[in-house]
Amino acid sequence: MLTAAHEVFTRQGFDAPVSAIARQAGVGMGSLYRRYRTKEELLQRLCVIAMERTVEAVEAGLAHADPWEGLSLYVRTCVADRSGALAPVAGTIEVTDEMWRTARTAEETAERLVARAHEAGVLRRDVTMLDISLLMEQFSRPAPGPPSPEHDHVRQRLLAIALDGLRAPGATVLPGEPPTPEWYRSRWGDAP
Repeated sequence: MLTAAHEVFTRQGFDAPVSAIARQAGVGMGSLYRRYRTKEELLQRLCVIAMERTVEAVEAGLAHADPWEGLSLYVRTCVADRSGALAPVAGTIEVTDEMWRTARTAEETAERLVARAHEAGVLRRDVTMLDISLLMEQFSRPAPGPPSPEHDHVRQRLLAIALDGLRAPGATVLPGEPPTPEWYRSRWGDAP
């Protein structure tokens, strides 16, 4: 049911009817509403799951002996999981305490991964954890039209180009200041 909901919301938008989720999951509306009383509750659960997967991806990256390969694994895993596909819901649903806690854990572990890559000299010094998170958001969104192997191929190709752009030393000066954690959190609302 949750996989179906993630698919429907990321393909059709967050205004998609709950009936489309039930149809995709092969369950009745009653089953869906017994599990999640509201669409907002379902979206909140999906956000927590996405952040939990992000934490797992960061931990896998940290477990990798090579700092660049670990960072690359983290980014590729999050994009494959479409972890950032729910970002457009920011500011439209109430953020639960569980969401804030999970987000903080994801942020703290990702900061460690990025710091390790910086210390090893393999990640551009001017790239922040938020830059990487926002990049993953962009790659997490589905391409227009029905899913296809061509879309996946193009996404992987562009992701490889983007990852090369993150490598130190970096040929182009990045414009402006990096996004701040406060700006990022403000998209979701005030943190407790």
